[in-house]
Amino acid sequence: MKAVELRELTLDELRLREDDLIEELTRSKIQLGIKRLDNPLQVRVVRRDLARVKTIISEKLASAESEKQE
Repeated sequence: MKAVELRELTLDELRLREDDLIEELTRSKIQLGIKRLDNPLQVRVVRRDLARVKTIISEKLASAESEKQE
């Protein structure tokens, strides 16, 4: 998912997406460890998607905090 698409989601939806990606990353790492993962680059893709989601969650929390202070 692209960052533009992720920014359109609510904070709750982003947190659900984060949980799903963590589970997927865990499964992919286990599969990679036992040599059953068809595409080893999938781990990299999931890890980057997770980082993207976490960054956008941080941005949304920071913007909400700055709106509170004003």
